[in-house]
Amino acid sequence: MSPKLNPAQTKKAGQLSQRNQGSNVSFDELLHQELVKQQEVKISAHAEKRLKERNISFSQEDFTKINRAVQQAAAKGSKDSLILYKDLALVTSITNRTVVTAMDGKSMGEHVFTNIDSAVILK
Repeated sequence: MSPKLNPAQTKKAGQLSQRNQGSNVSFDELLHQELVKQQEVKISAHAEKRLKERNISFSQEDFTKINRAVQQAAAKGSKDSLILYKDLALVTSITNRTVVTAMDGKSMGEHVFTNIDSAVILK
């Protein structure tokens, strides 16, 4: 089953095709790469700052698990979710596929999370 494209994606795919005419990459491959890139979770500037302050970094495996959690929340219709991963709390915009803020276990004490409609707990 092929994914449905909105007009912006169709235009972008056409631009990709034009840019890469000299390469050996097929249009289907370019389109697939672009769709996969759009599905990846991004880290907001605020969350990036918090992660750096707390000396937290993510491996590729961590990103894979977080991406999976976002996909699960999206499949359930979530818009803003709290993802609990290891000793981290990640407030995430599911709609934008963006981690909005992050805190570690030390910072979570007596914290109230608002403006979320779901929580995903990863092990």
